Amino acid sequence: MKKLFPALIAIILLFTASYTQASDLAKEQRWAEQIVDAIFDGEPVTLQDGELEFLAIYTPSSTDRTSDAAIVIHGLGVHPDWDQVVRPLRTALPEHGWSTLSLQMPILANGVGGNEYVPLFSEVAGRIEAGISYLQQQGVKRIVIIAHSLGAAMATYYLSTHKPDQVAGFVGIGMGSSSKPVMDNVTSLESVDIPVLDLYGENDLGDVVASAEARKQVLESKKATLSKQKMVPGAGHFFDGKEQILIDEVTLWINGL
Repeated sequence: MKKLFPALIAIILLFTASYTQASDLAKEQRWAEQIVDAIFDGEPVTLQDGELEFLAIYTPSSTDRTSDAAIVIHGLGVHPDWDQVVRPLRTALPEHGWSTLSLQMPILANGVGGNEYVPLFSEVAGRIEAGISYLQQQGVKRIVIIAHSLGAAMATYYLSTHKPDQVAGFVGIGMGSSSKPVMDNVTSLESVDIPVLDLYGENDLGDVVASAEARKQVLESKKATLSKQKMVPGAGHFFDGKEQILIDEVTLWINGL
């Protein structure tokens, strides 16, 4: 089935070319062709965002607990099995009772900067809501969203403008700031009314570290008492060499919801 998936993606993209899409669909196809056959944990699935079908990776819980799941969202320009942050979380959380659904988010060509992603934010809701619907079909009752870097900005924007009852919490990893309000985590967090874990590294990107105090003040002003900010000593933006700490911090917090 995995070998047929890239061909399926090609057909999908051919027949959806007439839709107005900001995402680089050809790049999405290339990612699908590169990663599907290499997926050992989980299975590729096809989701529908209302106009376009896109790739996701579903990994069911390996425990008796099957009602909880995490939607995992990658960062700038990559894919749902990215080996930094995304794959460690999507493959480890099922061992702790959380199924995972890692989504292919809208992307642009290589080398395109973050500010150019603003038009893609209109496509975010459809993809996240497709993920929520799929998990409900699997019998999931409680969902958390876990997102990294630009994906975190996409998720905070979505959660500031949509209030899905099924989403019980949000983990933002490496959340930065931006001069573009739609991409600014501090601005979006002000309108997020579910518990938030703001997780970042001591050696994270400059804007992530510089905006940490502003994010903390927003979280402390909320009624969601489970919200917290955690800085991981020695960690960088991609938590290289700190993957187990990343998994442990996320697991501890989501299990406490």
